[in-house]
Amino acid sequence: MLTNKTYHAFLQKQAAGAQYITAVCTGSLLLAASGLLSGYKATTHWRSMELLRILGVEAIDRRVVIDRNRMTGGGITAGIDFGLLLTALIGGDNTAKIVQLLLEYNPEPPFRSGLPKNAEPHILDTAMRITQPLFESRLEIIQQIQKVKNCPTLPS
Repeated sequence: MLTNKTYHAFLQKQAAGAQYITAVCTGSLLLAASGLLSGYKATTHWRSMELLRILGVEAIDRRVVIDRNRMTGGGITAGIDFGLLLTALIGGDNTAKIVQLLLEYNPEPPFRSGLPKNAEPHILDTAMRITQPLFESRLEIIQQIQKVKNCPTLPS
């Protein structure tokens, strides 16, 4: 989807009238590839922060980033924080608090390895190794996108 022009056009069309343009996890890469994060701060899953920067986005290391009408979330679990903040923007703080209570969202992670800076070195190394093929695949696609964007158009 990073290179699908039809999909990009769809996102751009939807964004034109949207109150909020949002993505969680690597969905931020899709918004960036579609040009919808140009000039905005955003976040994504920690493993894709470098890729978001390559796409020209000011990548911020936070669970949720709100920049004007753009709202992005980090990895999958950040989606809950993201959803609660979006609920608060749309329906008010009390509505978001009710949703949080109904979800029983009161995180108590059993380990402190949810971010690279907290993970033990051998845990981080293993996670990096496991995700390297996907990272390289996405990097190759993004490099191709950059080449196309920077390529001068040929005279007709």
